[in-house]
Amino acid sequence: MTASATRCARGAMALALAAAAWNAAAQQEAPAPRTALRVCQDPNNLPFSNTKGEGIENRIAEVFGKSMGLPVVYYSFPQRLAFIRNTLRFKLPGQDYPCDIVMGVPAGYDQVSVTKPYYHSTYALVFPQGKGLDGVRSGEDFLKLDPAVLAKLRIGLYDASPASAWLNKHNLVDRGVPYKIMNADPAQYPGQIIENDLASGKLDAAIVWGPIAGYYARRVKSPALTVVPLKSERGVQFDYQMAMGVRYGEREWKQQVEGLIEANRAQIQAILAEFAVPQVDASFETPRQ
Repeated sequence: MTASATRCARGAMALALAAAAWNAAAQQEAPAPRTALRVCQDPNNLPFSNTKGEGIENRIAEVFGKSMGLPVVYYSFPQRLAFIRNTLRFKLPGQDYPCDIVMGVPAGYDQVSVTKPYYHSTYALVFPQGKGLDGVRSGEDFLKLDPAVLAKLRIGLYDASPASAWLNKHNLVDRGVPYKIMNADPAQYPGQIIENDLASGKLDAAIVWGPIAGYYARRVKSPALTVVPLKSERGVQFDYQMAMGVRYGEREWKQQVEGLIEANRAQIQAILAEFAVPQVDASFETPRQ
């Protein structure tokens, strides 16, 4: 065998060995077949999720599970600080991750690999009918109210939310009644601001995330409540595209989830409508400079 032929043979053998090693590694790293759709959830966070499976995200997860032919199981942890770290990214040595998907995250959320959005909602103003605010149909209408009326209002909101920035922008900070967005009480849930304090008259209005506004305004029977979706403004973003989140590096799983979203879009939309989620279009987005 000539020197040239020898070199070619050695090169071919090296390529074959490298290919074999790569194939072996790929087989070792291939994920095991899924035996369940494992969902990370908050145990007490209606209208999104709870341990009884009554939330929007529970219902959508069940649709996905049926499409996949798999049971749905949940790993619950309060959606406070470090939720992702304690659910989707939580892994003990020698054990698997407890859950594989978060059913609702804002598009662009950098702690997870985000899917394509599946709905677009916005913060909303909620108030009781028959209390002097019935003519309000937009944020602009609200701001045009008689200053004497505005000066008497008690407006509930969660601290560090877009509502805080909006009241500050329009010199209404003194009208705000702030609630802690991070509450250590496991019995606390976001709809209390509407279901308890707005319904009882402790507040005159509230500004909360749209799905919370729609769900609890419908749930409260007396007084009847009006929900007014708010448009984003320069300096205040009210609207958000909502997506799902998986772990970084799980490209095929992310693509499968996006396929599930697309294949079940009609059922997802029906669930969102059932829960009275305000859905908005591009006209609600922050105006371009």
